[in-house]
Amino acid sequence: MKAQKYDVLVVGGGPAGIAAAIAAARRGRSTALLERYGCLGGGMTSSFVRPFLGSTANANIGKEIERRIRDAESICSPVEAAKIVLSEMTREAGVDVWLQTQAVSAKTVPGAAGCRIAEVLAVSHGEEYVFTADAYIDATGDGDLAAAAGADFRIGREGDGLVQPLSVMFTVEGIEPDTGFECCHEEDYRDLGDGREYLALCRKACESGELPAAVNIVRLYKTGRKGERMVNSTQMNHVFPLDPRALADAEYELRTQVRQVVRFLQNNVPGFADIRVNGSCTTTGVRESRRVTGDYVLTADDLFAGRRFNDAIVTDAHFCIDIHNPDGAGQAERDGYPYDPQPYEIPYRCLTVAGFDDLLTAGRCISGDHRAHASYRVMRICMAMGHAAGIAAALMSETGVPSREIDIRTVQDAVGIHKN
Repeated sequence: MKAQKYDVLVVGGGPAGIAAAIAAARRGRSTALLERYGCLGGGMTSSFVRPFLGSTANANIGKEIERRIRDAESICSPVEAAKIVLSEMTREAGVDVWLQTQAVSAKTVPGAAGCRIAEVLAVSHGEEYVFTADAYIDATGDGDLAAAAGADFRIGREGDGLVQPLSVMFTVEGIEPDTGFECCHEEDYRDLGDGREYLALCRKACESGELPAAVNIVRLYKTGRKGERMVNSTQMNHVFPLDPRALADAEYELRTQVRQVVRFLQNNVPGFADIRVNGSCTTTGVRESRRVTGDYVLTADDLFAGRRFNDAIVTDAHFCIDIHNPDGAGQAERDGYPYDPQPYEIPYRCLTVAGFDDLLTAGRCISGDHRAHASYRVMRICMAMGHAAGIAAALMSETGVPSREIDIRTVQDAVGIHKN
């Protein structure tokens, strides 16, 4: 085994993990970022998610990432731009990036709150590496590091434990150049110009079998390139997202659905007759899996109340309660139309893992309930969380104190939050 020592270890190179690693490294802490795939980006690259959704008031690294990706789109597509920019930004910050490296287990020892992580075992190409750090961040999305360390977690919605469905995202090209048609969400009503309304057409096609049984909307987003759209439509229900065999079955089904969706568009949408798929995700998109239990569980009630917290590390977060139906087509609530909460805050206590001194979470695996998770799981909010987690981890390393004893005001100042 090869021993590796860092001040901060971030596991997961998606939006939250990248922001966390850059933030910690910019504070002068030696920082490693472990990513299981062959490129950085997670949702924005490997899962092919184009839109940056959600919003926050934080002055965070995520906004810098977005700006630099937009600038790079002058030479390549958004996904390819993200691959370039994320590699550049982590290198510039001094992050030690480990690609194709999977954290597989964690050893714990007693600590003030219960325990702390003593080391993390990772594997890559038949080699084993043992990582030690002053502070650890689980930004895997699935809560893999926290689960390996024995942390408590929840999966799925209350009652039946079902999670949001999996999807394969893809883009199509060949749309007639003068066609401006798009449809971004469940209330984006669009006239096709011949007396048909697009959303109604999608629902009818789902009922008739022209579209898959769980697909009653085909979302189409402009990509900035003429004749191209990103498609968010395929959907597989009742899949346990941590079971590799189930993921393989879902991959097969979702790739098959791509054919059906493309034929629907070719046959029904003016200007789309000659489209073809020109790109898709390299890994099936998972919306929901583990939610690691923290010192506070953010709830949908908090979101609807627009609740404020003294230890807020994300402010004015805003996105709908976007629950893709775990047990059918469309949205799960309010007759298929998502609720829109008040702008809300996320407290630092959602990132501190219950029973651990030196472990934080960032991204969609933080501590929250099923409905709140459906809002904060999107990229802009995840990057804001990641930035704060990176600052907190750096402070833990700088001062030698456990996660709960850091100066929260220093974190807030770093991300542009000013509490009275």
